[in-house]
Amino acid sequence: MYNQMVVQEISDEQVNRIFRALADATRRDIVRRTLSSEASISELAKDYEMSFAAVQKHVAVLEAADLVARIPRGRERIIRGNPDTIRRARELLGHFEQIWRGRIDRLDALLAEDPPAR
Repeated sequence: MYNQMVVQEISDEQVNRIFRALADATRRDIVRRTLSSEASISELAKDYEMSFAAVQKHVAVLEAADLVARIPRGRERIIRGNPDTIRRARELLGHFEQIWRGRIDRLDALLAEDPPAR
């Protein structure tokens, strides 16, 4: 289904984890923030109207999808976004876009043909 390079880099299970994780607005925001700069869970939690534990759960989902990494630094755990996983997901979406553009182009060509004479 996917091109061979994408299949070697990302499994169906991993694709499912990535897109389930990104389906939530808070998690997308955490990824965006941690791609631009590292942050502790405490720093992240300050900006959301939810408990520290809820933010920890969001981070755990993102970590399971390999969208962020938790790095121990002293007593804190620093969260860092993983641009490689985002890149692989983008490549997969690009592959699907190529498939659909090809299908649309073929449909356009079919519709542009003159109908057979009767």
